[in-house]
Amino acid sequence: MHTIAGGGSVRGKRVRESVIAGSWYPGNRETLEDMLEGFLDKVGNDAIEDVRALICPHAGYAYSGGVAACSYKQLRNKSFRKVILLAPSHQYPFQGVSVGDYTHYRTPLGEVPVSDESFEFVSESKMFSSLKEAHLKEHSLEIQLPFLQMVLDDFSIVPLVFGRLSLDELKCAADVIIEHLDEETLLVVSTDLSHYHPYEEAVSLDDECIKSILSMDTERALRGEMCGKYAVLTAIEIAKKMDWSTKLLEYQNSGDVTGDKSGGVVGYASIVFYGKIKKESAEGEVGVEQQRYLLKVARKSIETYMMDGRLPEVEARYDELKEMKGTFVTLEKNGQLRGCIGNIMPEKEVYVSVRDNAISAAFRDPRFISLKRSELDGLEIEVSILSVPELIRVENPEDYLDEIDAGRDGIIIKKGDKSATYLPQVWEKIPKKELFLDSLCQKANLPMGCWRSGGAEIYRYRVQHFSEGEV
Repeated sequence: MHTIAGGGSVRGKRVRESVIAGSWYPGNRETLEDMLEGFLDKVGNDAIEDVRALICPHAGYAYSGGVAACSYKQLRNKSFRKVILLAPSHQYPFQGVSVGDYTHYRTPLGEVPVSDESFEFVSESKMFSSLKEAHLKEHSLEIQLPFLQMVLDDFSIVPLVFGRLSLDELKCAADVIIEHLDEETLLVVSTDLSHYHPYEEAVSLDDECIKSILSMDTERALRGEMCGKYAVLTAIEIAKKMDWSTKLLEYQNSGDVTGDKSGGVVGYASIVFYGKIKKESAEGEVGVEQQRYLLKVARKSIETYMMDGRLPEVEARYDELKEMKGTFVTLEKNGQLRGCIGNIMPEKEVYVSVRDNAISAAFRDPRFISLKRSELDGLEIEVSILSVPELIRVENPEDYLDEIDAGRDGIIIKKGDKSATYLPQVWEKIPKKELFLDSLCQKANLPMGCWRSGGAEIYRYRVQHFSEGEV
């Protein structure tokens, strides 16, 4: 058994104590280790390469521990430094995803540090918050920890408890989580399947649910009886975007485990997602070095223009920045918008476009007065590079809702001589597609719902965006 060390937040140690040790699993360290080793020893050694995510049950170990072990045995001899835990809320109803505001979780096997990345989720999307009530008594996340402590060495966790989410919100949550994935990151999704049906009915319901997960059919899985359905659906959205594969490792229900099939039973499954880490990006993505250079160009341009009113000369240092592309420069002060100007269509080389749009965002955005020297400290600059917009062709306006990829597509709406656009970042504030399009109609000074009435054209584009705080 490995010891966990390090990690945690600089804001002072806050430990989430176990609320199920001694009931859902043994409270004694040696007894718990022996139980877990017993479960793991019974599982074969058929290792799957490129494991990325596990679906594990969260009943008491006496009932679901053997099924859970089939997932966790896959982690033996693998190295993961960060585990993002996706677990449902049983005790506290809410909308969205809550991040545990702790520095450590304690089990009888020791303390598990919370990754400092956890605190970034809340600032990255309004989908994420930190609700104390969602974590205080929740067992579904905690019960995964002792297994992880047995099979991994020196890891930290991102503890996410899921409330209710719409399908559009699921996709936005998936996009946020994807940004935190790398080769040393594992997803663990906590759920049980059907609850308290007669044995044969439970087996049938669970078979349908498992098939929907393995085929990554979001709509079909949504109809299932999983208590962790929103966590599972988010994982499915991630897997689809990553082009991962799935495999069922084990299925049993409580009747199979106890031998008592006379009453209602609860279903448990162990499922693995596997594949490569590949993040889709906008056309012609620029690297971190080029990102830093463009951010420096933007800040220097603002400072130079503020001092003497002239356009600074910028060096064409990188060939990929000589391409003609649309760009936006966004300024924020104390978390509030302070200016945003850009061009959608390619008009200038990227580095020149960023220079000019930075100056325009600081001094020519009609919504704000010109930026003052006193505001430079604490000013956050974000640069967006756009792909060329493409017209979305549909037979029926309602089909736009199927064609648009919430959280990823920048959208332009055009009707007559009026048009407006929202960058993909706006999905974080308006995650529902209908509301997103209605708001965009209003921004273009068109009637709300103009996209439904015919005659409007909708274009989409992708964006690579990066800010000073990120790079």
